[in-house]
Formats: sequence, C-alpha cells, structure tokens
Amino acid sequence: MTPGEELLFLALGGSGEIGMNVNLYGTQGKWLMVDLGLTFADSDYPGIDLILPELEFIEQRRDQLVGIVLTHGHEDHIGAIPYLAADLKVPFYATPFTAGLIAGKLEEEGLIGKVKLHIIQRDGSIDLDPFKITFKALAHSIPEGNGLVIETPHGKIFHTGDWKIDETPVLGEMSSDKVMHDIGDSGILALVCDSTNVFQEMPSGSEAGVHAGLRQAVEEAKGRVLVTTFASNAARLQTLGQVAIETGRKLCVAGRSLDRILRVARANGYLLDFPDTVRFDEAMRLPRNEVMILATGGQGEPRAALSRVAFGSHELKLVSGDTVIFSSKQIPGNEIAIGRIMNALSDLGAITVTDRQLHIHVSGHPGRPELAQMYKWIRPEIVVPVHGEARHMAEQARFALACGVPKSIYQKNGDIVRLAPKGPKKVGTVRTGRLVLDGDVILTADGATIGERRKLSVNGIIAVALPLDANGRLSGKPLVRPLGVPVEADRSDFIADATDAATRAFGEAVDSDKLREAVRLAVRRCATVWTGKKPIVEVMAVSAER
Repeated sequence: MTPGEELLFLALGGSGEIGMNVNLYGTQGKWLMVDLGLTFADSDYPGIDLILPELEFIEQRRDQLVGIVLTHGHEDHIGAIPYLAADLKVPFYATPFTAGLIAGKLEEEGLIGKVKLHIIQRDGSIDLDPFKITFKALAHSIPEGNGLVIETPHGKIFHTGDWKIDETPVLGEMSSDKVMHDIGDSGILALVCDSTNVFQEMPSGSEAGVHAGLRQAVEEAKGRVLVTTFASNAARLQTLGQVAIETGRKLCVAGRSLDRILRVARANGYLLDFPDTVRFDEAMRLPRNEVMILATGGQGEPRAALSRVAFGSHELKLVSGDTVIFSSKQIPGNEIAIGRIMNALSDLGAITVTDRQLHIHVSGHPGRPELAQMYKWIRPEIVVPVHGEARHMAEQARFALACGVPKSIYQKNGDIVRLAPKGPKKVGTVRTGRLVLDGDVILTADGATIGERRKLSVNGIIAVALPLDANGRLSGKPLVRPLGVPVEADRSDFIADATDAATRAFGEAVDSDKLREAVRLAVRRCATVWTGKKPIVEVMAVSAER
C-alpha cells in the first residue's frame, strides 16, 4: 500500500455519503490528505451526536503523510480535526478564515501548540514534496471556498472541494472565467468533483438572489421574526444583517456556532458592516415588530437554539403571530426532526416560512449546468466524482462522459484508484469505517457499546441479582428489575413470573460455570412469552461473605 511511480486516489470518507470528507493522494512513497471532516449522527446511533472517519489506513503510515490541506471551513471538511489531529502528527494548511475556525476548535480541545496550523494566503501555494498545491478561489456558501490544483510527477489534479458558480457572490469571490480556463490550459489529468446536486437541472443560483425573498418575508411579518440558517453560511448572515437594517429590526443572535462564525469572519475582514446585536433580555423587551432573531437549529437538532425556543426552554420566546423563516434546505434524513420542530412552532401559533413559499435559500453546490461548465473550463482527462451518495456519484460519472470527458470512474470509500499511468483503474481496497464521539470517548461505530445500546433501545434490559450464601446456594429470591421492557400495568405479575423462572433455572443447573447463563436464558424466555421481545438480560451473583 505504499504508492510507487504512480498517482493514486483513495477516499476514506465522503464517497458514498454526504459528509465526513477525507481524501488521499499518493505518489512516490508519500500521501497527501485533503480535508478531515465529520458527519452528524441519526437515530441509528442512539446517544451519539458526531461521527468521525476511521483513519486506521493512514495512521499506520503516518511517516508517509506529508500534510493535510483544507479546502474550506464547513464541518464536513474540518470538523474531525480536534479529535484526530493529535494522532496524525502532521501540519495542517488552510486559508485565513478556515484557519481561524480551526484555531478555535483546537483551543477548545486544549490543542494549541500541539498541532501545527499554517495559514496560506488566498491563491497561495505550498510545496509538500512530491506535491505542489495551489489554492484557487471558488464560490460556496462560506467565505474562502477553495479548489486545489495539485501538481504531481504524474500529472495535475483539480480538486474542487465544495463549489458553485455565483457571478454575484455576497461574500468572498469566485475564480474568473479566465482563471478557470488557465487551469484547464495547464493540462489537468483528473477533476475530483463535488456531486451533491448532480440531479438538479437548474443552476444553484446566486446568493444575492435571496435578498428580495428574505426582505419580503420579514416585511410581511407582524410580530417577532426568527430566521434559522446554516451557521457557517456567512454570506446568508451578511444578507440577513442587511435585511434587519432595511426593515428597522434589531438583531439578536442565538447559538454558539453563530457567535463563532461572526467572530472569525470579522477578524478576517468579513461582515464588518454587520449590525450590532442585542442581548436576549433586551430582545424580549423590544416591541415584537422591532426584533429579528438569528438562531441555529434549522435541521431539527434537539439541543440547538431553535429547538429550545420551540419547546419553551430558551430565554427567547415566541408567541402566536410570530414568524419563523427557514432559510435553509432540508438535509435528507432530517425531515422528521424538522417536522417535529415545525409542529411545536405551530402549537405556539407561530407562522413558518420555507423555500417552498418564497425564494429564501440557494444551495452552495453545483447543478448540472454548472458541472457542464466546469468540464468545459478544466477539460480533464478523467472525472472522479466525490462528495455524494452512491447515486449522486454514479450519475456524475455518467454525466461527465455525456458531456465529452474522455474517462470517468465511480469509486467509493476504501477503493484505491490508480489515476496514472494507464488510469483510471481500481487497484485495491482498504478497510474504512466510522468512529463515534460518545461523550468524551471515541469508539468504533460497529463496536460492542453501540451494538448494545441499539439492542437496549429496541428491547430494553432486565437485571437479575442472585443472592447466594457462603456455600453458593440461593439465600433468598432472585431480584428482577426490568427497564424499558413493555410490561407496564402487568409489571408486578411479570416480575413474579420472571423470579420463579430464575429460581427454577438456578435449581436445575448442574454446572456451576453455566448457572448464570441458564438463569439468563430462562428470564429472557419468560420476557419473550410476556412481550414478544428479547431484552438484554444481565445476571449478577451476589455472594455473602464467609
């Protein structure tokens, strides 16, 4: 698995899923990593908020890793850094805004001084032998989105990161038509490209285009207005700040991630004309038609500000006639959580406005016309789709060929693809996986803890304590305590029956080593008869002191 006189590509995350982006390029015995992101957990991971990439492959080859380059500051591209950076022991490289976000994360985890973070100016270059990387500005929904021109002895890569074509960006910049043509003219072997919106027939649209819709929504609101959007969408924050000024409303910001984005953006020369904000208590004292709240939680996150407002556990309150504007797109998989929030807002009498009613959101990823334009600009020999579920990447591989790109390849996490010479070709696979952040502990996503927790969430647990005398005989009735087992009104009768089953199993056991297993099986059979479920049963022998 050490790259030789060849150019390899390997995704450890982000190929076959949207989120958790980690990409490796290998040549002449060295690897370069692009991005180190995370994803957010769903109901398949009870008690878990964050999912991290399993980096076993590259951790075993740390001496071959020359560095990690970050395309932009979204969590699915930088979010895993504070949890995994210390183990990799290599420097990170990012442009100023992204570096500011990373520095804040490192500080929170006590890693300042332990992880090398290098700031690269816009359009800057770095030499990480045998790679040379040049940052190229691309429009996205966060400042300083970057594509990367990666020069290697076997050809050039253009790695897009997340991008769109926005001819009137609110913040930051996009590369000019000439700059993109010049990249293509330099000769690009492979375009490694975002696939998120490949099924979208229309361009994503300019960020500037949502201003009118947002202003209309706020102007028509009679009471308080709460707007929720992606915290990292600094361009949207710029627009909302302007709308607040134009409609004569004071701004109140609710959410740590919003505070962080605003702080880092201002430190790097963005959002300098964003209006001053008011505290929660002041916002609640203002006339309702003179305040606008910006809040996190538009994807239904239970601990975010919007959820706490909706369920009445936040200092900020909404009442009948207030308006909540969802200036964001529902991420697939979040529909139920978002619906729960919307129903709670409806119970309060609040009015909800989404992008189905007004033009108040545009995506930060390219639709089909934008992808076709990128192919014309770059003219790659190969397109390698990334950043998407299987259907997105397979479709982009087909679309690229239909647009005249000579070659494309569908790959997924763990596939080693040789891009040169004589590529593209899959030449091997490596193990990939997921880690979960469980409290302060990082565990494997398919390990015993998460497996047990899933079983507990489905079937419940029964604890059985066997009181034993000094000779190993029962000194009293077994104690049975069901938790999460559906016996409800019959609880006492079930406990009596399970206690009898445990007592009989104990008396019938002929092998002391298998005694607890006999009791466990007997109690579980009893629970299955009563409920149809197969709960976890834990048996503990409590012996009297001799």
